[in-house]
Amino acid sequence: MAFVLPELPYAYDALAPYMSAETLEYHHDKHHKAYVDTGNKLASEAGMGDLPVEDVIRKSYGTHQTLFNNAGQHYNHIHFWNWMKKDGGGTKLPGKLQAAIDSDLGGYDNFKSDFVAAGTTQFGSGWAWLSVKNGKLEISKTPNGENPLVHGADPILGVDVWEHSYYIDYRNARPKYLEAFVDNLINWDYVLERYEAATK
Repeated sequence: MAFVLPELPYAYDALAPYMSAETLEYHHDKHHKAYVDTGNKLASEAGMGDLPVEDVIRKSYGTHQTLFNNAGQHYNHIHFWNWMKKDGGGTKLPGKLQAAIDSDLGGYDNFKSDFVAAGTTQFGSGWAWLSVKNGKLEISKTPNGENPLVHGADPILGVDVWEHSYYIDYRNARPKYLEAFVDNLINWDYVLERYEAATK
């Protein structure tokens, strides 16, 4: 099951002004494509070319760092594009998701502040996450291409805090980018889909 670069689920300019067409073109067409191309080569060489990306991530974690980095970033970006949509974000969450955030994270406002803080305080490149672990929601952060799969959790929302994700639009104002992501870009329907898959 070779890695394949997915098409974006919207036009390059669909997320403006919160994420520009220029950012999406570079991020998707150059960065994600490089993870796919390098990941395919390394997975094939490691005898993992036919495995689903989730299995490649788990098998390469701690044993083949370069393959892990590229497979992790491919997985992260497959979902990252779907975690955003035009006119997304804000407080209108599907009921089941809102109930889980209320019970596990102390409500939407706490979720937002903790999620933004996770992304802001991730030193260097990495990701901030909302995941399901042991049936409960949790917020975390990981360096580089690492994700919650290798920590026994199922990621249902993630935000990329590598500089190529925001520097064209926000320069060094990472917190401003994270606020815009939560307020204007999150595709809550996709988050719900991931939540339901992780809790069934």
